[in-house]
Amino acid sequence: MLIIRSRQRSTKAGVPTAVVDHRAHKDRAAFDAELDRRLQAAGAAFVCLAGFMRLFTPGFVERWRDRMINIHPALLPAFPGLDTHVRALAAGVRFHGCTVHFVRFETDTGPIIVQAAVPVRPDDTADSLAARVLTQEHRIYPQALAWVAEGRVRIEGERAIVDGAAVPPGTLISPLPA
Repeated sequence: MLIIRSRQRSTKAGVPTAVVDHRAHKDRAAFDAELDRRLQAAGAAFVCLAGFMRLFTPGFVERWRDRMINIHPALLPAFPGLDTHVRALAAGVRFHGCTVHFVRFETDTGPIIVQAAVPVRPDDTADSLAARVLTQEHRIYPQALAWVAEGRVRIEGERAIVDGAAVPPGTLISPLPA
């Protein structure tokens, strides 16, 4: 079962869905309890977040510990939270990107599974940077899900280790020396 805001894509793909509207619950704890109930009833083993934009209660996070991942449009631990592209540009970073990570209670924390970096160009706007980062999000999230499904990701302390994953050679430099 997939729990989403919009059923359009999942219906087309034949994936069962449910919508749990947070506005129909008196508080975050009640929403989390209903979401957990629905996930359990569906036999969900794993929760994959993307664009969810809501904080969970500590209890919900602990019940799904190491079985819930998220994607964030920044190279965590830099720029957690909102407005990542604007903040990256304001900070003058040379690289920005995205991160797939296991969820912990603190916002945008947890063991990192995979990251992708893009160079920040001198003429970038928040929108142009966001577009390049989104392209990489679409690339690394399916990869992270595949690794998890294959049993290749294990947690050691607060680090995610991906068995058999290669580390890219060399160094990234931006801007390149002339």
